[in-house]
Amino acid sequence: MAVLDKIDAHILRILRTDGRISNADLAQEVGLSASACLRRLRLLESNGTIRGYTALIDVPGPDEGLVVLAQVTLERQTEEFLSRFEAAVRRCQEIADCYLMTGLADYVLKIEVRSTADYESFHKDILSRMPGVARIQSSFAIRTVVRGRNALVK
Repeated sequence: MAVLDKIDAHILRILRTDGRISNADLAQEVGLSASACLRRLRLLESNGTIRGYTALIDVPGPDEGLVVLAQVTLERQTEEFLSRFEAAVRRCQEIADCYLMTGLADYVLKIEVRSTADYESFHKDILSRMPGVARIQSSFAIRTVVRGRNALVK
């Protein structure tokens, strides 16, 4: 990520709370003209600071879905093993998030499925068969306490 000045950081803070704010309103909030604000926004997008936009969807109720956090350990931590595993993860729509980790597990995955039975099938038929997987430890989320908050930009 590029080095941010105060105005860029302010733009990012606003977009984190309201990604659909109009450029005119965003410009007014940060004290720029609409054209200067749009130039900065496009630069933040083109340099990879802003990687995309998304909608936060309300988490389903207990009868409508399940969030599973799975810690995955690979047989080896070579570039080939990591790349093959990550490619398989990208093809899996049930995996909402994937993080390469330090510590005991190599990856933590956030998996969204409809039920424990669906997770059992996913675990047996897909996750455990991904390239290089040696161990999987799964935890089921009881409820969401905080979601979508990011405090990286001060």
